[in-house]
This record gives sequence, C-alpha cells and structure tokens, in this order.
Amino acid sequence: MEKLIQLIDEIEWDRLAEAVISDRKSTVCEIQKIKLRPVKIKEEIYIQTTEYINKKVIHTNKNISEIKEYVLKHLQENFKQALIKTESYTYSVLISKKGQVTTKKKKETEKKAPILIHNRVKKYLLQEGKPVDFLVYLNVMNKDGFVLKNKYDKFRQINRFLEFVDDIVEKLPKNKTINIIDFGCGKSYLTFAIYYYLRKEKGLRVNITGLDLKEDVIDNCNEIAKNLGYEGITFLKGDIAGYDGLSDVDMVVTLHACDTATDYAIAKAIKWNARVLLSVPCCQHEINGQIKNELLSPVLKYGILKERISALITDGIRAEVLEENGYDTQILEFIDLEHTPKNLMIRAVKRKSNSCKKNENLEKLIEELNIKPMIKELI
Repeated sequence: MEKLIQLIDEIEWDRLAEAVISDRKSTVCEIQKIKLRPVKIKEEIYIQTTEYINKKVIHTNKNISEIKEYVLKHLQENFKQALIKTESYTYSVLISKKGQVTTKKKKETEKKAPILIHNRVKKYLLQEGKPVDFLVYLNVMNKDGFVLKNKYDKFRQINRFLEFVDDIVEKLPKNKTINIIDFGCGKSYLTFAIYYYLRKEKGLRVNITGLDLKEDVIDNCNEIAKNLGYEGITFLKGDIAGYDGLSDVDMVVTLHACDTATDYAIAKAIKWNARVLLSVPCCQHEINGQIKNELLSPVLKYGILKERISALITDGIRAEVLEENGYDTQILEFIDLEHTPKNLMIRAVKRKSNSCKKNENLEKLIEELNIKPMIKELI
C-alpha cells in the first residue's frame, strides 16, 4: 500500500474538484459509495464527504489532514476504486482482490476550478461550522461546530423544527416575556433549541417550562440549563392533564406525547388562548379501539390499515377542533418518513378575530365512525 500512501500525500486536496470512492470489497462496510467535494466555511477550505448508505445520505466536513486519513482508511479496508479530480490532474486508483494497487495520473488540458459548495448546501437556521453551545454540550456538534456523524439526523430534526418556529415568531408578543410550555419534553433537545433560537438569535425574552414524568430526565435537563447559563428555562416533573402552574401561556409545544396526552395539551392551549400550538402526536390508540363503520369494514379488517386510518382521523379531528375554537390550523410534514413514521405536525395559530364556527360535518363524521374522541370530551 506504499504506492497508495504516496499518491494520497501527493494530491493537492485544497484544489480538489470532485472525487468518488466506489466498488466495495465486501458488504461488511455499510457505506456503498463515497463522494468528496470542497466546501468553504468561514473562509477555510474543507472537504465534504457524502456517504451513501442504502437510502440514507450522510454529510460530514473534514480538514485536509483528516481527509487524507479518511481516504486511505477506506481504500485500504473497504473499497477497490477511486477517481479523484483536482484543478490540474485526474488520479485513478484500482485495487485488485489480492491487494495490488494500480494508480494513474493524468494532466488536465483545462484547469478545473473547484466548485465551493457552501452556497449549495441547505441553509439551516443553525448552521454547521458555527458552534452552538447547547448542541456542543449535548454532543451533536464538536467544539468547532461540525456535526458528529451519528447525530446528523438529530441536527436536521432540530433545524426542521426551528423552521416551524421561525414561521410563527411574528405571532408571538414582543412587549412582554413570552411564556412557553413544552409538555413531555424528554431529553429536551428541541426545548433548548427553542430557547437558543428565540433568546439568542431573535433577542426575545422567553420563559420556558419543560414538563416530563421522568424525574431523572428532569434533573438532568435542569443541570444542563444551569451549566449552559440558560436563565428563564425550568424543567418540572408532572403530567399534562394536571398541570396548572401558569395561566398566561403564549406557546404550547408537545412532541410525541402518547395517545390522548396530545388531546390534553391541545385542550390546555385552547383554555389559555395560547397564540401558537406546535404538536407532533404519537401512538393514537384511542380511535383505533373504537372505530366501526360498515362501509369501511373491508379496509378496517387489516390491522395496519386500521391503525394508520385511525391515526389520520384522530389528527384530522384535532385540527378541526382547533379550527372551531379560533385557530388557523395546518398539518405539516415534520421530518422525512425515513427517520420516523410519526412525522406529522399540527401547527395552530390563534386568529386575530378569534372567530369560532362549529363544523357540522365533523359531528357527522364522529357519528358515522361510532367514536368518542377525547379532544371533544375535553373542550
């Protein structure tokens, strides 16, 4: 492999145009193919690796030293072929089954200037390459602001969620402290994201309360907030149904609250006249155990279809109840189905007119399906 090491050292990686590493030696390596491109971050040149794993694509950025080690490791252990193009040369690598390395170097007649892709990469609200204190603390980023390989899905989820928050910022009050409740906050990645974005990026005054039933989780979240110096964010043990700690709430968040817990959160939001509700429901079992309809029986006899139909009907009814109670409501895709099947968000914004109108078709639907949705009982 001495020839390979020499070639990798010879390549001017800071003048890379593009590269492809392919032809796996075995399926032990889950990566099927790797592409390399130069990327400019804060006036520094890095090499972005794109790893193709089944239907997933994972991006990471590496400095020149790291990319040399990365390419060498993959050609020694996992792949048999590479094509690497710089401004001046094209290099090819072929490795036989017996490990014999063949390399070729061809001078380009026309220089290929590298395409720096920093403006082609998706513009996240929290950008890679810029350290974000809570993401570093929670091991999503390293201290230099680069996302850890196994946390890229979490990074995307956080940014996707903040896009929904950004859309409704103008609906939140500017002349007072914004009170936010996060029901079922769990490990609180998104709770901290809301705080960081509204407080540090938008300069708004916020008071956030995270609520969860697990005492150890609550203790850990309070410790994180303390270590980060996040004032105005508190985590409490408790459930959604019994919480009455605030009467003036501007924004209610509930992510993956199980079954009817989402209904209790929606009911609380309506009771408080909260300006905004962001809810990602989960485990909609209630209607699945009730739904009966002769016309739908050929479909409902299949368990998985009955489960999915029930979940969609549950969230549709929740959205309509919000509409009836003075909210403009949308059901949006939160993140790709590739990452979780629970990918729908109910986003509701209080109408200025506060007008309410009963939907007679909703009542007919409930009657036809022989169901008693919890949200109707609570309102």
